[in-house]
Amino acid sequence: MAEKKTNDELVAYFEQLGIVPLVTLHSLDEAVPLAKALEEGGVPVAEVTFRSPFAIEGMKKIADEVPGVTLVAGTVHTPEQAKAAVVAGCVGLVAPSFDEAVVDWALDNDVLILPGTAVPSDVEKAYDRGLRYVKFFPAEAYGGVKTLKALNGPFGEVKFLPTGGVSLKNAEEYISQKNVFAIGGSFPVPSAAQKAGDWAAIAQACKDARAIVEPIIAQKKA
Repeated sequence: MAEKKTNDELVAYFEQLGIVPLVTLHSLDEAVPLAKALEEGGVPVAEVTFRSPFAIEGMKKIADEVPGVTLVAGTVHTPEQAKAAVVAGCVGLVAPSFDEAVVDWALDNDVLILPGTAVPSDVEKAYDRGLRYVKFFPAEAYGGVKTLKALNGPFGEVKFLPTGGVSLKNAEEYISQKNVFAIGGSFPVPSAAQKAGDWAAIAQACKDARAIVEPIIAQKKA
C-alpha cells in the first residue's frame, strides 16, 4: 500500500492532477485493468461510485492490486457506505449532496470529504464545518462556470470540484476558474471504451484530459 496522505496532501494532489475520474464498475473483473489504465494515462485517481453493486469489492481489488492509484468513494449517501469504503481502502469520500451525517462521520474519523454543493446554502453549511474544498454538482445544470464565478464573491476561500456535464469540450473553461481545484466526471473513462474493455483507449482519454488541464494548472500556479 502507498503511504497514506494527509487530507491536505490529498487535496494538493488532486489540485496537481486537475482531474478526478468517476468510475462506475460494470463487473468486478474490470476493476484492476481500468485502474491500471488510469495510472498509465497519468491520472492515477479513481472515484469508485456506489452506483454499482461491485463498488466495495472493486475498491478492495484496486487497493490491493493497484496501490499507485489513489482511491476515493463516490456517490456516498450514508455513514455506513462511508465506513465500508474506508475499510475497503478508500482514502477520501465524495458525496452528491451535503448530507450532515456523512460529513460529520468523515470529520469525526479524519477522512477527506468533498460534499456535493449546488447553491449558496450548501456551501455555507460546508464552510461552517471548516470545509474549504467541496464538490459542485450538478455543475452544468446549476449554471456551470457562470455560477462558479458568482460563488467566488461570497465564498472566496472555497474551492470546487465541478462534476456533472463536465467534458473534454468544456474542461479548459472549468479548470481555468480560480476557485476550481480539479474537475471530475466520467469523461476520462469513455463508456464505449469501458464496455469494450478497451483499456488503451481509456489511458489515451486520460492523456487527452491531462494535456488540456496541465498547462492551465501550471499557469494558475505561476
